[in-house]
Amino acid sequence: MTGLPRRATDAVSVLGFKLGWSVVRALPERAAYAVFDRVADVAVRRDGKGIRRLRSNYARVRPELSEAELDTLVRQGMRSYMRYYCEAFRLPSLSRAQVDGAVVVRGDAEVRELCARGEAVIAFVGHLGNFDLAAAWSAGNLMPVTTVAERLKPEEVFQEFVAFRRSIDMDIIPLTGGEDPFHGLLDAARGGGRIIALAADRDLTNGGVEVDLLGHRARMAKGPAVLSLMTGAPLYAARIWYEPAPAGEGLGGHRTVIEFSERLVPRVQGTTAVRAADLIQQCADHLAVTIREHTSSWHMLQRVFVDDLAAPVMPSASAASAPAAPAASEPVAGATS
Repeated sequence: MTGLPRRATDAVSVLGFKLGWSVVRALPERAAYAVFDRVADVAVRRDGKGIRRLRSNYARVRPELSEAELDTLVRQGMRSYMRYYCEAFRLPSLSRAQVDGAVVVRGDAEVRELCARGEAVIAFVGHLGNFDLAAAWSAGNLMPVTTVAERLKPEEVFQEFVAFRRSIDMDIIPLTGGEDPFHGLLDAARGGGRIIALAADRDLTNGGVEVDLLGHRARMAKGPAVLSLMTGAPLYAARIWYEPAPAGEGLGGHRTVIEFSERLVPRVQGTTAVRAADLIQQCADHLAVTIREHTSSWHMLQRVFVDDLAAPVMPSASAASAPAAPAASEPVAGATS
C-alpha cells in the first residue's frame, strides 16, 4: 500500500489510538472492558492471520484439547489480549493504589534486595499477561523498567506508545530506526538502578537460539542471557499472567500475577554462546509452566515454533462458516504490544 491509501490508513490508525487514550479512560470500568471483549469476539469471528496463528500456537502447547475446547481457548486468549489494550489505555489515569491493588508478586525477595542496593536486574519476560501494568507496579515498588520495543507503524502510533510507557517511568529503546539497541542495553545494565525487562519468547533478529518449549522446538531471543553474561547483572525469568480477582480488587475483574524465578546461572561450561543457550532454555522452562497452566494469557499471535517459521496458517474449521465481522477490528487484532 502506497501514497494516499497508505496515508489514509495511517491516519485512521493514529486517530483510533488517540481516541483510545482519551475515550477509554472516560468510560466506566465495566463498560470499557465490555467494549474490548466485543472487539476480541469480532476479531475471532474474522479469523484473520493473527487469530489463526494464535490458534496454531495454542494447539501445539495444548494438544489434548478438542476443536470446541480450542475454540473456547482462542476466544479467551483474544479477550485476554484485548484486556491488555484496555488496561494500557486506562493505565495513565490509575492511581498508585489502584496499580498496587491490581498486581500480585511472588518470588521477588532476591530482586528486592538487588533493587535496594541500586543494582541492575535483567528479566526475561514473555508475551504474557500485562507487561505494562507489571512495569508500572515495578516503578513504584522495585525499580523503573527499561525495555526494547518494536517500532510500530505508522510512526505516530509508535510515538504514542513511547509517550505512554515513559509516563509510567519506562525507558524505551527502539528495536530499529536508531542506534544498535544492544548498546543502549549495555549502558543501562552497567548504570544500575533499573530492571531491564526483555520480551524474548520469540526471535526478531534471526540470531536467536532454539529451545524446547513444551515438547516443540522454538526460537527465542538470546539478548537477556548475553547481556547478563557480558555485564554480570543477574538474570531472572518473570512469568506474568491474569487471574480472576477477589470481589472489589483488581481491574475489570482480573489481577496480574508476576512470579520471578530464582537467579539463573549457566549449568554448562563453554563459550558465551553455549552458556547463553543454556540460560535461555532455563527461561523457556520457567515460562512454559504459565503457558501451559494459563494459556489464554499467552498473547502470541506470531510464529515462534521452528516447524511454523516457513509454513502458512490455514483458516480454522469453525471459522470457515462464521459470518464476516466488521473490518474495523483487524488493525487492533494485528497490533503488537
